[in-house]
Amino acid sequence: MTTSVVLCGLAPHPAILLPEVGRGEERKVLATRRAMDRLASAFIDAGPETLLVITPHGPVFRDALSVRDEAELIGDLSGFGAPEVRVRYLNDSDLASALVRELSKDPSTPAVLLDRNTRSRYMIGDRLDHGVVVPVSFLARKGFAGRMVVLNIGFLSLLDLYRAGIAVERACRSLGRRVAVLCSGDLSHRLTRDAPAGYSPKGEVFDRELINLLRDFEPSKILTLPKDLIEEAGECGLRPIALMLGILDRVEVSSQVLSYEGPFGVGYSVALFTPKGELKAPRLDEINRKRQERMNSIRSGESYPVSLARKAVEEYVKTGRIIGVPKDVPAEFLERGGVFVSIHKEGDLRGCIGTTEATTSSLAAEIISNAVSAAARDPRFEPVDSSELDYLDYSVDVLSPSEPVESLSDLDPKVYGVICEKGRRRGLLLPDLPGVNTVEEQVSIAKRKAGIGEREKDVRLYRFKVTRYH
Repeated sequence: MTTSVVLCGLAPHPAILLPEVGRGEERKVLATRRAMDRLASAFIDAGPETLLVITPHGPVFRDALSVRDEAELIGDLSGFGAPEVRVRYLNDSDLASALVRELSKDPSTPAVLLDRNTRSRYMIGDRLDHGVVVPVSFLARKGFAGRMVVLNIGFLSLLDLYRAGIAVERACRSLGRRVAVLCSGDLSHRLTRDAPAGYSPKGEVFDRELINLLRDFEPSKILTLPKDLIEEAGECGLRPIALMLGILDRVEVSSQVLSYEGPFGVGYSVALFTPKGELKAPRLDEINRKRQERMNSIRSGESYPVSLARKAVEEYVKTGRIIGVPKDVPAEFLERGGVFVSIHKEGDLRGCIGTTEATTSSLAAEIISNAVSAAARDPRFEPVDSSELDYLDYSVDVLSPSEPVESLSDLDPKVYGVICEKGRRRGLLLPDLPGVNTVEEQVSIAKRKAGIGEREKDVRLYRFKVTRYH
């Protein structure tokens, strides 16, 4: 096998990089601008027929990737006061169709072709986003004259996006295209006190770790970066990067980080990844082996309620049957109470359904019922498919009876869950959730879940504790 992908690159996309927008401020990102010129020259020298751009700022579906289908791909920076910055390229429609076809062969990586009907149904415009326009404008100024394809990420797990990248490479190879892949993405948005997403000390940690892993080209370690670190970083580039890494799954890679800086509180990195030669085995084999070892370790140490939840989901997904309550239930799970069952896939939430009070004869029955609902009836997600079962891990929260509180001082997001109630509207948030660090954040999220406005009066608050099982 010889890949037809001739070069990959990571590019930031702040409009302030361009003089037409920056109006002098672009001088503060001079290292990035110079690195982008080097990247653009390298892309031109690679001689691609088609430029494939992966963007995080186009139309994004929770459960699918998407590919633009317009005959011409056109965009500008009118939204940044610079309509004269404009890119316009013919779409490589054959490759666009091939991408959707190859991606959709795997139920974990569905893809949508954004034709006129689909765009109308989802009220999607036909103009390119700044995640495309900004980096592509550097190539346009260097004289790139080929065709282009735009691939929008979906909110899939990092591993699924990596697998999607493998399908993307396969589509390119099937057409024999010389393709250069431009991965558009900024790193942490929380580097300074005046950063656009607020400050977190973990923003700098995330950027440093990711840059080092890109320089050493360690896809497996990038895909398994700690979830809390990713959440705190507030980035937009990791999913496009995961997809790009999958495109390079079967080849040796020479990686070169050209620049990194963050003067405006957002991390900007420019890097090149050059395919060199075919590997004896794809990296995905090793990634899957390590993942299976991790899942075996999780399975071997799982608690009784988690084991029961997993067995309930696996039986229902495979056969459509709901298991009965086992005969050997520990005594504490024969009591009654509220239960939440959460399902995660590679660190990302895949479903969560719960009850605040008992609705069945026992905690064991409650766990079975809510586990099946989390897998099949969470309205935020498609039902779990049998191909996903080996990738899932579970947690079970058994709730204590709730008690009313008089003020926010009676709450602690690490210790107590919260219920916000007004009339028939009721929103609940579990305790000790990643990214929820203050009482105000916790209550605000619970209100939104209930459809209660921030300024509404006479909202009743309740707190509860949970016993969390893994």
